[in-house]
Amino acid sequence: MRKIIMMAYAFLMTNLFVAVAFAEEHGAAGSTDSSVKAALALAAGFGIALASFGGALGQGKAAASALEGIARNPGASDKIFVPMIIGLALIESLVIYALVIAFMLAGKI
Repeated sequence: MRKIIMMAYAFLMTNLFVAVAFAEEHGAAGSTDSSVKAALALAAGFGIALASFGGALGQGKAAASALEGIARNPGASDKIFVPMIIGLALIESLVIYALVIAFMLAGKI
């Protein structure tokens, strides 16, 4: 059931944003249609929202797993803590990339 839901979600997201990907400019160079501007604003908002949601879930799961491992074996805290911090930094970098892309999309509005 979960696979069907994920496929339906991917199909829905693809069809929502395909019009923006293939949009053509009409009129003078540099001018965009208001529907394209609205779609860009929507894409920027959804992109950063999904990235922050996914990043928060990933960071929460990573921290919970690391703390559980440290609680089970306090002697291994140094071996668990450093990779956890590196993992959290990499997760956060993906969210920052999404923020940069959202700013780039917002700059086209």
